[in-house]
Amino acid sequence: MRPGPGQVLHFSEDPTIDRFEPHIAMTSSRREPYVWAVGPDRCPDYWFPRDCPRAMAWKGPRTTERDAERIIGAGAGDRVHAIEYGWLKAIMEVRLYAYRLPAEPFRPIGDPPHAVVAEVPVVPLGPPEPVTDLIDLHEEAGIQLRVLDNLWPFWNQVTASTLEFSGIRLRNARR
Repeated sequence: MRPGPGQVLHFSEDPTIDRFEPHIAMTSSRREPYVWAVGPDRCPDYWFPRDCPRAMAWKGPRTTERDAERIIGAGAGDRVHAIEYGWLKAIMEVRLYAYRLPAEPFRPIGDPPHAVVAEVPVVPLGPPEPVTDLIDLHEEAGIQLRVLDNLWPFWNQVTASTLEFSGIRLRNARR
């Protein structure tokens, strides 16, 4: 599930959104109101239930082969996503929707950019599309999906490596 040309995506478990209004996200350190979305490269970060904690790592330009083999695995592709066992059932059962939004009012945010934001209301280009089986999406994209008892040991290895990484909803991970 990726955006087409001139589009960005917003993933949600709510299939009833007619218009996205700028708001201050509860999970954001920023105090400006935005409509949040992602481009094609960051869509896989959101192939999860909203509150599911996930640790993601991928090869980047400065990634060493040693770190890639140690954390992603030899011959295992360029990217790995990790979740905890307690979230596996939710991933298999969630009803997730993708809203296609016009890319025009959005600009990148973050350094490096991890999302796109708009400061004006945005109307979807059409009705939300159900996102298919999230495990199948990972497989089709060549992304290793790892299920762990606890994310923190993996996260600590990833953040100390040369891999690029992102952690979402980690506050919901086991302590």
